[in-house]
Amino acid sequence: MTELTDETVRADLVEQAATIVARYPEGRSRSALLPMLHLVQSVDGYVSPAGIAFCAEQLGITKAEVAAVATFYTMYKRRPTGEYLVSVCTNTMCGVLGGDKAYEALAAYLEVGHDQTTEDGLITLEHAECLAACDYAPVMTVNYEYFDQVDEDSALSLVKQLQEGERPAPTRGARLCSFKQMSRQLAGFTDDRDSVADPMIGVEPTVAGNRIAEERGVSVPGYYPNTPIPKKSDKDAPPAKAAAPAAPPAPAAAPAPAAAPAPAAAPAPADKAAAASTAEGPKTAEPPAALIPVQPASAAPAADAPAASAPDEAAKPPTAAPGSSSTSDTGSETAGQAPAKKAAPRKRTTGPSISATAEPAGKRPAKRATRRPTTERSAPAVEQAPTAPAQATTDPQVKDVETPENPAETSPTVPEPAIDSKPAGDAPPTDPRTENEGQK
Repeated sequence: MTELTDETVRADLVEQAATIVARYPEGRSRSALLPMLHLVQSVDGYVSPAGIAFCAEQLGITKAEVAAVATFYTMYKRRPTGEYLVSVCTNTMCGVLGGDKAYEALAAYLEVGHDQTTEDGLITLEHAECLAACDYAPVMTVNYEYFDQVDEDSALSLVKQLQEGERPAPTRGARLCSFKQMSRQLAGFTDDRDSVADPMIGVEPTVAGNRIAEERGVSVPGYYPNTPIPKKSDKDAPPAKAAAPAAPPAPAAAPAPAAAPAPAAAPAPADKAAAASTAEGPKTAEPPAALIPVQPASAAPAADAPAASAPDEAAKPPTAAPGSSSTSDTGSETAGQAPAKKAAPRKRTTGPSISATAEPAGKRPAKRATRRPTTERSAPAVEQAPTAPAQATTDPQVKDVETPENPAETSPTVPEPAIDSKPAGDAPPTDPRTENEGQK
């Protein structure tokens, strides 16, 4: 039966719990859970289910939240603990120096294992991972009071004294007390125990490394021991006002004014245009309609240029006759001169008409590539040398050329067959010289 069910004990515990909560700022009462678990452990000797419920009630949290903390830390015991908790360090440093052998000797003598209590409820044995005293290894503690540099014999002697009712003096720290008394101290309530020795006595293992460094002249580089440490009052003080700036120097005597330079001549319009193009970078501008050269009659338009519709042809101005000697053909007309009178247009007998105001083929938008028959070859581009007039449709070399199924893909000129291509069909090609012999 737990002592927390006793009304008198519980009333005292509630008062002590309120004292613990008052240590923390308002709204932070949950931070009091750790010392409050030590408080309930000082009553029953472990964190009982009644102790978990008590902490949850005092702090306004759930029992699951309390149990999550109580099961995380090894200093909170979930089973009844003896009057003396004997902990032997078996971590690397203490283990290799004799801590493992000391623990095995105690376990065999007490006939208990890790976190187990003897039948009389006097001693609970456990092995600890680290007791933070590697310079005094191997180390063991009794209710968290240190016994340094122990071995198998000294550890057994210490436990036998506890069984006989004695309380041996620790190597350093306060005198021994019971586990419940230690839990109350961990909750933040002091006692009147006297220390067994001066804390600075017997610290030779701790300062051994420092003494060796002094003998060999080893020190921390760049360390200045007299470095001033700023105080909080200095940080809160307002910054000092900066000194008033010095008076500006007297201005120097003004130099005599120099003769004004002669104004530069105004640049010509052509120079302005050249300077603007140089500063802003090259620009692509469309030439005036009067300066676009007219293609000769024998030149065929690009195959991928879109065919002009009837309304567009009617809206365009008449085209210049092939071979006319206009200023557009020679390219001698400039923007600053009046255009020469254009010759009257003559009727074109062959080939498509080209408007003088039409955009050059190089500036026309590229048409989307389409798939054409394998026996068809695209006409040369406008930039190439003029080609010969297209052959008549009666030529036997081109009469069997396949026509694309899509009318929109037709070209204004008849494509020339490939050199190595054969006429459609299985019939061999005919010779135009022998084709008319039958008519004769």
